[in-house]
Amino acid sequence: MRRSFKFLLRPTAKQAAALTACLEDHRQLYNAALEHRRTAYRKADVTIRYGDQSGELKHIRADDPGGQGRWSFSSQQATLRRLDKAFRAFFERVKAGRTPGFPRFKGRGRFGTVTWPKDGDGCRWDSQPEHPTATFVRIQGVGHVRVHRHRPVKGRVKTISVQREGSRWYVVLSCDDVPAKPLPATGAVAGIDLGVASLVTTSDGGHIANPRHLAATADRLAAAQRDLARKKRGSARRRKAVARVAALHATVRRQRLDHAHKAANALVAAYDVIVHEALKVANMTRSASGTIERPGRSVAAKSGLNRSILDAGWGVFLTVLAYKAESAGRELIAGNPADTSRTCSRCGHCAKENRLTQAAFACTACGREAHADVNAAVNILRAGLALREAAQAA
Repeated sequence: MRRSFKFLLRPTAKQAAALTACLEDHRQLYNAALEHRRTAYRKADVTIRYGDQSGELKHIRADDPGGQGRWSFSSQQATLRRLDKAFRAFFERVKAGRTPGFPRFKGRGRFGTVTWPKDGDGCRWDSQPEHPTATFVRIQGVGHVRVHRHRPVKGRVKTISVQREGSRWYVVLSCDDVPAKPLPATGAVAGIDLGVASLVTTSDGGHIANPRHLAATADRLAAAQRDLARKKRGSARRRKAVARVAALHATVRRQRLDHAHKAANALVAAYDVIVHEALKVANMTRSASGTIERPGRSVAAKSGLNRSILDAGWGVFLTVLAYKAESAGRELIAGNPADTSRTCSRCGHCAKENRLTQAAFACTACGREAHADVNAAVNILRAGLALREAAQAA
């Protein structure tokens, strides 16, 4: 299996300055490559591809030895591949009839990751298992940067990335051949319903709370944003205010990810088979504002619901649950979410009148009363098991 390991870097002041320069030079390379593609197509109707730009790298490095020439050739190729990937995604969206979103130039602070495609080519992971505190990553042009390795690295290091998040630096190792850690069988199966009141409700009546991390930090975040709005653009005080807002958002993001890990661990430890809804969170959280010709309805209510869904972190949770289930040898099934919340799990009657409130379910056909999320989780489990049987019979 392929897994990623993320560790906090502890660079010196000189190393932090070198890492900042590395990000800036890669950002300029990305923007220059984007401008090259735009200009060639606009003026000569010529399409520039990754191979063309990669072939020019050696000339760029030779002309700028103190800038682009001091960094790894392979990391610069990875930056050009990143731009190529953005263009491929753009053309795929055009063909699919979606909003295209043409690749944009990266402003200062908008380019936070540099990747080295191969361990040892411009960047080397230097771990010493017998000395847990003596772990470094050696980066060309930066030196040996100390790493806070809080857990052992498994498998074979494939690629290395360095990320900047606010004032913090991280190293991300993508490893192949990571051994699985199968858990003992429990014989239990469960369907799970994702919600806002509770993050997870299981078919056997269990609930995992939704901490609402963003809502809990809303007052502090609003105060920090008001303070930011009063600062003059380009001033040092504004940069500090921006850093405070970013730090609050980063704290919420880490809290949400930590809770997702704990919730997924609990489910994987308790059940052999887990069925969840195949949710399209991006579609569910689209704006309801509409257009000038066709304005949307209940925009304020939809905006609040979108905020609550994103604060719950359904997408993050499902991603974490998927790789933890694979590692533990559990079976994860994604079922169709249509009508699971308005169908009676006893008689199968489907009507919107069955859902009385957010938490109450009362079937208008058979009279069954239950918690609405538990009823939905039972339907999800039943649909997932039917899908599993059909796949096994095929």
